[in-house]
Amino acid sequence: MICAALAGKGYETAVAGNGKDALAYLRSSSRPPKLILLDLMMPEMTGWEFMRIQHEDPALAGIPVAIITGLPEAREKAAAIGAVDVLYKPSRVETLTALVSRCCGGGSKR
Repeated sequence: MICAALAGKGYETAVAGNGKDALAYLRSSSRPPKLILLDLMMPEMTGWEFMRIQHEDPALAGIPVAIITGLPEAREKAAAIGAVDVLYKPSRVETLTALVSRCCGGGSKR
């Protein structure tokens, strides 16, 4: 749903099924994304683990991350580890696109 909503606004998206796949994709990509939308509850590794590894990798550390979660206590911890924002599930498409627009600019962006 997130990809469809963002594609409808002109954003290019990529999806990874878990944190390990996401890291592999990011490391092999010739064009890093302008924003990572990260679910905290993923198979293979948690979103927190993903962010720790991402921040340890100089090639990936500069990519902003917005957390998508249903965990109400996530905002404070997310800010402490450098997330640009937290989007709580369930959320409205307008809230999602406003977040992405704020971080990436208008549509037709990666």
